[in-house]
Order: sequence, then C-alpha cells, then structure tokens
Amino acid sequence: MSEQQRRTVSRWSVENVAVALLAITAVLTAWSGFEASKWGGEMSIAFSRASTQRIEATRQATTAEAARAIDLQTFGIWLQATAEDDQVLAEFTRERFTEHFTPAFDEWLAARPLKNPDAPPSPFALDTYAPPGQVEAQEADARADEYFADALVDNRRGDNYTLLTVLFALVLFFGALANRFDSVRRSWTVLAGAGVLLLFAVSLLAVFPKIV
Repeated sequence: MSEQQRRTVSRWSVENVAVALLAITAVLTAWSGFEASKWGGEMSIAFSRASTQRIEATRQATTAEAARAIDLQTFGIWLQATAEDDQVLAEFTRERFTEHFTPAFDEWLAARPLKNPDAPPSPFALDTYAPPGQVEAQEADARADEYFADALVDNRRGDNYTLLTVLFALVLFFGALANRFDSVRRSWTVLAGAGVLLLFAVSLLAVFPKIV
C-alpha cells in the first residue's frame, strides 16, 4: 500500500471515528438537557410546595394567636377576680376557659404559684398549653423546610446536568475540529482528547440521579 493510500485510509478512519463520536455525544447532550429540564421542573414544584406550606403555617399561626388572645383575656379576668376575692366572677370565668387552656391552668394552679417560687409564671409557659393551630403551624413549617431543602438539591442536580451539557459541547467542538487538520497525527490526538473528555462526562452521567 502506497503512502498516499495509507494517508487516505487514516483520514477515512479519522472521519468515521469523528462521526461516531459526534453522534454519540449529540445523543448524550440531548439527554443531559432533558435531565436538566426535568430537575428544574422538580425544583419549581418543590419551591411551590414550600411556599404553600409557609402560607399554611402562617394561617395556622394566626389561628393560634387568636386563641391565645382569648385565653389571655379570660385568664386576666380570672386573675383580677381572684385578686379582688370575687369568687362568683372567678368561678364564672373559670367555667368559660377553653378546652385547650383548662389542662394548663389546672397544672399551673396545682403548682401553687402564690406560695411556690419554682412554679411556672403562668399557664402559658407550660408545654401543656397548646392553642389550636400551634402544632399545625410547626408541622407546616417543618414541611416547608423539607420542601425547600429538596428544591435546593434539585437545583444542584439540574446544574450538574447543565455542566454535563457544557462538557458534551466541548466534545462536539473537538470532534468537529479533528477533521480540520492536515496532519492525521494531530487529528488523532484531538480525537483522543475528545474521547477522554467524553468518557469523563459519561462517568459523571452514570452516577448522577436521573428522572426517566
């Protein structure tokens, strides 16, 4: 085989390898873009859920504050009646304590706050006191924090796939550049570099979580 024929075969081999490299990379680039888009969608959904839970937490907290205000008012009346030794008003007020306030009040009263310096300052300082909406607000806040953390993870995963898209774009660039050299050796060198970069990107693609 003459030198010219060998060069022709080598050039033909370079072109075929470059075409195969470009074809594989084009498919992987499209897949990376698809995954980046899907993770971006998951991030938006998680952020939306977090926002919904924040709104729910605010609504429940408002309910709890309204219930607390009522309990504070009736407890204040009871304190005033007790201080003035108005047993009728004190008993009248006590009978109208809310269901969620009565257990805390009974526990506070059993601690003999007027004689025991270690007694809680008020029923509101006890864990027994939990106005309606307080627990729900805390749970909604916790769910919002979880959704927000999930959104940040999804955002990072989407960014990872965007980075992969950039790496595959570099492979496409070097694969197309390989046929521009007159020297077959240089063409093979550029193709080898593109192949190494492709293998690196594929290894990352293999370990990244996917949404199918």
